[in-house]
Amino acid sequence: MAIKLNLDRVMFERKVSLTELADRIGITLANLSILKNNKARAIRFSTLDALCRALDCQPGEIIEYVPGEPMEDED
Repeated sequence: MAIKLNLDRVMFERKVSLTELADRIGITLANLSILKNNKARAIRFSTLDALCRALDCQPGEIIEYVPGEPMEDED
């Protein structure tokens, strides 16, 4: 996928668990896990906003464009 989520790295740097972050932003563990493991096909701006607020970070710390990597639909 050309867009990569670095949520796991940011969570590790902030020492925040999946359960703690899910509780903070009001999202299910299953949906947060999908984001953390780069299985998401989309992310709402409201979710991105909540993540940035809870992790005290910028969107660019969570989302990364990886040039040259095909999107999953292109495989």
